[in-house]
Amino acid sequence: MKGRYPGDLIITLVVALPLLAALPRIARQLEWSWAALCGVLAQGSGILALSTFLAAAMLSVRLPGADRWFGGLVRIWAIHRLLGVCAFVLIMVHVIFIALAPLPVSVDASVASLFPPLAQWPLWLGWAGFAVMVVFIAPTFNFFGTLHYQRWKRLHLLSAPALVLGLAHGMVFAPDTTLWWLLGLLALAAIIWRKGLSPFLARKPYRVDSVDFLARDVVELNLLPEGNGIAWQPGQFVYLTPMESSLAAGYREEHPYTIASSPGDRFMRIGIKGIGDATEALLDIKPGARVRVEGPYGTFLNEPGIHSRQLWIGGGIGITPFVSGAREWRDGHPTATDVALVYLANRPERAYYLDEMSAIADASDGIEVFAHYSSTEGVLTQDYLQAQCPDFREREVYLCGPLGMIRHVEALLLRAGVPRQRIHTEAFDFL
Repeated sequence: MKGRYPGDLIITLVVALPLLAALPRIARQLEWSWAALCGVLAQGSGILALSTFLAAAMLSVRLPGADRWFGGLVRIWAIHRLLGVCAFVLIMVHVIFIALAPLPVSVDASVASLFPPLAQWPLWLGWAGFAVMVVFIAPTFNFFGTLHYQRWKRLHLLSAPALVLGLAHGMVFAPDTTLWWLLGLLALAAIIWRKGLSPFLARKPYRVDSVDFLARDVVELNLLPEGNGIAWQPGQFVYLTPMESSLAAGYREEHPYTIASSPGDRFMRIGIKGIGDATEALLDIKPGARVRVEGPYGTFLNEPGIHSRQLWIGGGIGITPFVSGAREWRDGHPTATDVALVYLANRPERAYYLDEMSAIADASDGIEVFAHYSSTEGVLTQDYLQAQCPDFREREVYLCGPLGMIRHVEALLLRAGVPRQRIHTEAFDFL
């Protein structure tokens, strides 16, 4: 997920245009006095805070296919979080400069500038929007400890009223209302689509045809579309929503899962490991159960212009994108010409796709599979990679698995001299 993407320019324009439009007006107010300087900085930080908040809201739209403009959905959420944090910090900077402007006069004047009479309602709209924002952005800073995934998502519904309050506050004090109306409507449309319309219009109905147990806590669901299904590429993922009320948990809750099947497969195959209430409940789902699928998303393994010699390193349920890639190889449509796959597992029985992957490698030219067991060999080392794949430093490297594994292997590769731009990772972190 390295490099520049067209979506980066869109984000930059959304954030910068309101400030650029306001600069002539702000410049006319600039005087070499403490109050004037603080006033200009308060206006600038307030405008940037609101435009950054709007850009973050727009990125929540989650349109299948559009995520490629930004380098994939995982990268979009990373940018979304960064923008949210920046908006939060800029609001606090905005408040500080409002308070600092009259401070040389008196502390009372400073307090009054922040907390005026209720008749000055536009300023109180800003405080109300900030208070609502604190509630839904606080989990980003772990104020409340680790938050349950679905509770976190419900808290983010508060972004809509926070956005409306912030817009109302900003449009009173900034005369560039046409631009604010345009950006505000786009941001609100993104939230309305994501939270209100997409559950009914974007999700495709599928049926569980069969359930294959790969291990005690790992299943592969074989899904058939009821109507028009979706098309995907290796490495992409979908959001799956179980529609069976009999499940112990996860009913009507969407969660991201990587597709494990080749694009040419009859079934959409999804590997699931029970690591939480919702995923553990899916271990008991029965054939015939209805689910809804939204996507596909992501650019992992299928970014344009990527070198055809690749090293895949997967562990745990993070092996599934590489299973999809190997199955596509089996079908005679590989996206690369030379692949070395290192399958990381604790012990042989936890390498639940290894037999199939090895059989594909044995029957194909250009793909090799190596198993590494931490219970007997310890953590992955540079010496191991050197022995199995001597040219690993010249390959495009793809990592997928538990976050701890990704951090260890990424650091190992960087120390070994692999350029950062050749290391591609995929990890679902509150998607």
